[in-house]
Amino acid sequence: MNIAITEGLDLMPPPFVNGLDVWSSEDGTSGSATYDGAANAAIVPADQDFGSCLELLKTQSVQKLRWMGQTPIIPGVYLRIRARVKAVSGAFPSLRIAGFAADAGGNNLAALDQVGPSVTLTQYGEIVEVSAIVGTGARGGVQMPWGLGAVYGHFGLDLTGGSGGIVRIDDLEIEDVTSAFLRDMVDLVDVRDYGAVGDGVTDDRAAFVAADDAAGGRTVVVPDGVYFIGSSLTMQAKMRFDGTVTMDAVTRLILIRNFDLLSYIDAFGDELLAFKKGFQALMNYADHDAFDMKGRRVEIDGPIDMQAAVADVDVFEIPRTIRNGQFYAVESPAWEPEQTTSQGTYNPANPFKITALSNAAQIQPGALVTGTGVGREVYVREVDVSSASLTLSEPLYGPNTTQTYSFTRNKYALDFIGFATLSRLTIQNVEFQMLKRGSGIMLPRSGMNFQIKDCFFNKVAARGISSAGTGCQDLHIDRCHFSSPDSNLPAIDRTSVVFNVNANDAKIRNNRFQRFGLTAVMCGTHHLIIGNHLFQGDDLAGGALAPGWVFTYEPVTSIFNGNYVDNCYIEWTNEHDATPDHNNEFSFGGLTITGNIFLTGNTLPSFRFIVIKPHGAGHFVSGLHVNQNVFRSINGNIDRVEGVDTSIADLDPWRCRNLMFERNTFHGVNQPASSPMPLKFQQNADQSTWTLDVSAYLPFGGNARTVTAVVAEGEITNSTGARVEAMPFVRVNEGPNNDYVQLVWPEPCKGTVHVTTRVDRPL
Repeated sequence: MNIAITEGLDLMPPPFVNGLDVWSSEDGTSGSATYDGAANAAIVPADQDFGSCLELLKTQSVQKLRWMGQTPIIPGVYLRIRARVKAVSGAFPSLRIAGFAADAGGNNLAALDQVGPSVTLTQYGEIVEVSAIVGTGARGGVQMPWGLGAVYGHFGLDLTGGSGGIVRIDDLEIEDVTSAFLRDMVDLVDVRDYGAVGDGVTDDRAAFVAADDAAGGRTVVVPDGVYFIGSSLTMQAKMRFDGTVTMDAVTRLILIRNFDLLSYIDAFGDELLAFKKGFQALMNYADHDAFDMKGRRVEIDGPIDMQAAVADVDVFEIPRTIRNGQFYAVESPAWEPEQTTSQGTYNPANPFKITALSNAAQIQPGALVTGTGVGREVYVREVDVSSASLTLSEPLYGPNTTQTYSFTRNKYALDFIGFATLSRLTIQNVEFQMLKRGSGIMLPRSGMNFQIKDCFFNKVAARGISSAGTGCQDLHIDRCHFSSPDSNLPAIDRTSVVFNVNANDAKIRNNRFQRFGLTAVMCGTHHLIIGNHLFQGDDLAGGALAPGWVFTYEPVTSIFNGNYVDNCYIEWTNEHDATPDHNNEFSFGGLTITGNIFLTGNTLPSFRFIVIKPHGAGHFVSGLHVNQNVFRSINGNIDRVEGVDTSIADLDPWRCRNLMFERNTFHGVNQPASSPMPLKFQQNADQSTWTLDVSAYLPFGGNARTVTAVVAEGEITNSTGARVEAMPFVRVNEGPNNDYVQLVWPEPCKGTVHVTTRVDRPL
């Protein structure tokens, strides 16, 4: 670049022969004394070396010569001021280029270097050239770095040393030498050219802004050094960092043209800090919808507080994505769970609160709550230390009024619980290599549509994805793989859990859950669970197995379709109900289990694939469809595929409605279940009352509540062999357990009939 060419600026001072009225003996400012008519200055029209030149007698300790023209100081431009001088007679002076640095108001910036290096004349007639370079940046070879404050300068010479000598001075030259620092053919802009210091202390933000403004499509270079940025900065130009930047936690750096983790690592020199700063920028309108980790592995020695990384935002509901990288947990005590106990009081009338805590200050949001009457995956959502109370993620089904609770705060690689509300965040193609050291993701306290896609969670220490509030509303987990930290243990001894849901509308699709203690604990309604493979078996022959998928809300209104349930089972409870006894409410209903593969092997005959476990009295099934599934047991049969866990309470079979259990396939199952159940019954002796025992086929130990069809196969005949034309009437709920059906004929007879029985009253 040469501004004399590109911008048409005439930098060259006029020749002395044109007159000395523009040459000052002071600083060159307007109104200062000039050499016009001065006794110690004269024009020499024809010097043998210089042609026309100025002859000057030194009469002052510092004899100044300044052009009164205003030479502009332009960011990124470097000017060289040169003069050729020779001694004629008298004392030999010393020479230096000098200038007057002026701000926009014409005031002198006295703190700046305003003189160049000094040269002493030693011989008469010897031509000595003195020069200095001035510019905004503190570059090597720049004698007068003036930064961005200087707007123009008055340039010339100083004669120092002894007085009385006479010198002749050739016409001064001012030329653009920027190309010596940054050639035009290199498409770069250096922040040092705009005043950046890079000492880690001086605020270089203004220099970065100036370089960005001047870039015009070129790359802004940050050379070696540490550049302090005092307030938030957005760089529009593409950046290249050889040095690093430093800033406080709330200050943002937004790199518009290269918004990715690699660039932030270059900028900050630390991959963890780089990720935090990139996420901070993402959540502060970085003109990007995604932060790309570019496949980079970030080593973490403890949990990342994602809200603290953003610092000044705790509510965000605009779609954003973190993608394409890996978090690698390194060994550190920061991963150790923090545990405490506290006595507290629980009132079912205020179901989400524990009050009168003995040490509320020691309980952390996101802690897992355990104790008598506490269901699975109940977390602390918030703590109010001033009122000695906390808010729970779910109600408690049966604690004592006052009791001691345990609180375990697991540590998560990405911990979002600091966000009051965070919606529409997607984590995609990210690998969590936790190596049994830490858990995966803690969701925000509230929000919706948090999406986790195509991710790998390898050996998460305790939990894969946890929700301590309603940040799981419309949670999406798609095409992810989860591997267990305790797969070597017997299935019933494992404590790991993949994820929990407290809110509604989760979509869990096409995932693989490998040998956890429990795959999912889901409260709420309207969930879609499709195409997943969950397997929780072990290597023990004939061992007990654990539940894999747990629904904790009675009217769950959800679909469980096309999954592969391998050596575990579905459990349906109401353990997150503060008043678990049925009380004029919806009971267990709204669940469709269709087209799944259920497989087990080497387990106990008492194992069941679908178990309902009421936590209070009076509950019943009202709206359950189990259709077109394959149930298979290998290496030993199981007795049935369905059952009721009555360890706390039983179901009320008299209220069962709309239970469809049909068109399923059974292999290695001693007693299939079905409702409606079409059975062929043959009466070989004449009887007026035929009793049919259908109990073994009725799902969940229900009553024989309805007969929907009676069809004779062949003739029904009486004792004389005559055909009986009349139809029987039906008695249901017969027998000691109400699970027999009776056909009552008008006379004793015998024959074969097909009877279709239901365990429910259809709607």
